[in-house]
Amino acid sequence: MSRLRAGTLLFLFMALTVPLMPLQAVFVRTWPRAARRFPHWYHRLVCRLIGVRLNILGAVVQNQPVLLISNHTSWLDIPVLSAVAPVSFVAKKEVGTWPFVAWLAKLQRSVFVDRQRRAATGEAAAEIATRLKAGDAIVLFAEGTSSDGNRVLPFLSSLFGAVMQSGNGSGPSAPVNAVVQTLAIVYTHHHGVPLSREQRPHVGWYGDMEMTGHAWQVLGSGPLDVTIRVGPPVPLDGFAGRKDLATASERQVRENVVRILRGRGPEDVVEVTEMQHKTPRAEVKAVSPRDKWR
Repeated sequence: MSRLRAGTLLFLFMALTVPLMPLQAVFVRTWPRAARRFPHWYHRLVCRLIGVRLNILGAVVQNQPVLLISNHTSWLDIPVLSAVAPVSFVAKKEVGTWPFVAWLAKLQRSVFVDRQRRAATGEAAAEIATRLKAGDAIVLFAEGTSSDGNRVLPFLSSLFGAVMQSGNGSGPSAPVNAVVQTLAIVYTHHHGVPLSREQRPHVGWYGDMEMTGHAWQVLGSGPLDVTIRVGPPVPLDGFAGRKDLATASERQVRENVVRILRGRGPEDVVEVTEMQHKTPRAEVKAVSPRDKWR
């Protein structure tokens, strides 16, 4: 039964995705607003198709440049977070070489980073700052890799400089109205039954796991629930530097992951379909980051 389910979902995924790829390619070249929003609509359909139910606490600010700092558990994080809001991702250079996945990442307008070359990191930093100035929402997986879903790895501060100042200090810096929000993502249920600490790593894609086999296993295993807690928006210019930003965001993501794992705060869960229509637009106030994220 699991093989039949996985095969059926894969067929439906390709039937949905392949015809839409040329349309998104046109949007990327000609219509920036549509290029931002179309993947959001598409990934909501993908999550519904493969049986991932999203529980969202909080909301991403709209019509404003925002850096979204997230923990990272699985390849599933991409459709899940893109279903939360219109976003683009910061990805390692290798993703741009993966068959088929590279096309999807480029159509999502991902920023690719070569972590082995300092000059390339500076170029990526400048691109991120430019994209923020254009009003984009950029997701940074600050751990630099994925985990087993039961913990948050230490955040790497190197790319945080992209939004504080470009890599060499001479390129574009982030706009003065840019804000930062954290995202804590946890896969909580399988077939409606809470995942245990021992079961959750089966959802995670980490270490030296092969992606194709893991995706086939997850697609065949049945529906999943995931909770995403969105932190409050904090003005980016309130941080002293990239290390300050990395430390504060890691603390909040870690606390919110623990909060989700312990089942706290169910009263403010909002279904993704409801959030788009009913959640008021978040307001950003000039609050100290240390006070807001304490």
